[in-house]
Formats: sequence, structure tokens, C-alpha cells
Amino acid sequence: MFTIGDFARHGRVSARMLRHYDAIGLLRPERTDPFTGYRHYSAAQLARLNRIVALKDLGFTLEQVRRILQDRPGPDELRGMLALRRAELEEAIAAAAARLRQVEARLRSIESEGHMPTQDIMIKNIPPVRVAELSGIAASYQPEHIGPVIGPLYEELYRRLSEAGIAPCGPGVAYYEDAPEGGGAILVHAGCTVPRDTSAGPDFDVVDLPAVERAATIVHRGPMDDVLTTSQSLAQWIDAGGHTSAGYAREVYLECPPDTAKWVTELQEPLA
Repeated sequence: MFTIGDFARHGRVSARMLRHYDAIGLLRPERTDPFTGYRHYSAAQLARLNRIVALKDLGFTLEQVRRILQDRPGPDELRGMLALRRAELEEAIAAAAARLRQVEARLRSIESEGHMPTQDIMIKNIPPVRVAELSGIAASYQPEHIGPVIGPLYEELYRRLSEAGIAPCGPGVAYYEDAPEGGGAILVHAGCTVPRDTSAGPDFDVVDLPAVERAATIVHRGPMDDVLTTSQSLAQWIDAGGHTSAGYAREVYLECPPDTAKWVTELQEPLA
């Protein structure tokens, strides 16, 4: 038998927490001295304590924990719950990291106010290109809304092209339109360059993107979550030069290694 202090130490919880669990009937001591009121626990009770703490970490209330433990879940069921919670936490961490990158990008844009872009920007003629593509809807043009849509689209596109025996012959090309439903939603087209004789398949489209006579272009290096500073530098250059934008910029993915910090993407914004 363990005193409450020893049991708390072995369970890596506080004695105060154990007293609370006792008070609400969630984890009673194995024995309570009738004269001193001292609580004593057995090692076998560590199993119930572990389940309580694990379920609390999953986000359940103590009342929910009580009801779950009444059903006596086995180790495999609890392991599945913990794995699900871990996946949720990892997703939340990734989302928070993406938001942090957006904040940093906004800060860099604020810091660069009043300064002309230092990147090389030039006006090009963009030739027509045939792309195989899949499309989806993003809630807005913000990078944190575009990323979760365009990433899966590209994964699925390349899988379908591989199954169809079609090999891309050039870089990925993404382009954007206002979605028909409005409200700031964006129609995202995730495409990749394919041979001119490629026809649409049953589960992907083939589109001939027209030539762009004049496009202001800039090269962005790094993940597309961090594209804001580059795109705003392009906007400053267009405005300072007296040009007029004619729509959303195309994104041509020149280099896309596994490490997104090493990505190289050209933004091609059409000019009126």
C-alpha cells in the first residue's frame, strides 16, 4: 500500500488531484484510516489513474471520464482514443505554425513599406500551355485557405495521371478565379504541364491556358505559405510603374523538393 504522497509520485500527479478524485468518487483510495483519515492506495489502482489522466488529456470532462470508465474500455480502445487525440493535436500545431508564418509574412510586409522591391521583376510574354488539372474551392485567397485545398489537389492529380500513364512534361501551373458562388471564395486550379496531344481523362481535365502578352513576373523562394511578401512586392512594382493588373497571378512551380523551404516558384501576374 502507498500513502497518498507516494501514490501521487508514482502516478506523476498531485496529491491535491487525488483528493479531488476521491471527493467526486472517481478514484477512491483502497483504504482510508478511520482514525487519521489518511488515504492509502494499491499499485493496482495506477491502471485506473492512468486511464483517468489519459481521458482528461483527450479533452473529456471528469463526468465524461466517469461514464467512459463505467464501460471498462480496454487498452486497445484507449490507445485508439489517444492516437486520435494525438492526430488532432498535431493538426492544431501545424495550423498554429501556419498562422505564425502568416503573421511573420504580414510583419515583413509592414517593415518593407515605403521601400521598392529588391527582387528582380520583369515583364514577360507567357506562351500558351496545356495542363492537366483538378479544381477545388477555397474559402478565400489567403494562403492559409489556399494551401489546404491545393496540396491535396496536386497529390490526387499526380496519382490519377500516373494511373493513366501520362507523364508531365513541365512544371506545375496553378491559377485562380473568383468562385461562382461569390462571397470571396476562390476557384483553385491545380495543374501540371502535359504534352500537346494529351486528352482529358475520366477523372481529370485538360485545359489550354492562353498566352499572356504581358505579365509582371517575380520569383518566390520558400514555402507558398510565405508568399505574401513576394506577391505584395510585385503589387508595389506594378503600381509604381503605372501598370494595371488584369487578374490573379499564375504560379509556376519551378522547383519543388521535399523541403518546402527550397521551393522556387514564379508568380506571373497579367497586365492590362
